[in-house]
Amino acid sequence: MKNKKVVYLTQAAMIAALYVVLTQLAHVFGLDSQAIQLRFSEALTILPYFTPAAIPGLFIGCILANFFAGCLPWDIVFGSLATLLGALGTYALRKRKWLAPLPPILANTLIVPFVLAHVYHLEGTIPYFMLTVGIGEILSCGVMGMLFLFALNRHGKKLFY
Repeated sequence: MKNKKVVYLTQAAMIAALYVVLTQLAHVFGLDSQAIQLRFSEALTILPYFTPAAIPGLFIGCILANFFAGCLPWDIVFGSLATLLGALGTYALRKRKWLAPLPPILANTLIVPFVLAHVYHLEGTIPYFMLTVGIGEILSCGVMGMLFLFALNRHGKKLFY
């Protein structure tokens, strides 16, 4: 018999580590610093569909990824909270597969623009940042996330028990 707590912690830790690595990979290719940010790690926000262990995994992974990227403290706090809210929402919608990427898209689209404007003082308006962040999230969570979901769907119940 497997110890459920150990499995849960191991899955959360692996998801956090993968989130950090995929965030760094996007950074290496310069995809995280354009007007429309494309983070491969955001595709992982679909994982609460399969396991609640993804919720702390994504949250901690986002904290660590933003810390290692040199983000400012308020960005680390609010960016990670957006990821946490998105993960909680995905878990809540786990019975509705097609809606699973919607919570992280909405959370990031509504929170991150204020970070860009008020923490980094970037030139642009909140609606403009909502548009650019929203497009990036649709591509990362919506497109890549759903591709990831369908790739895992066949074996996800075996991987995340």
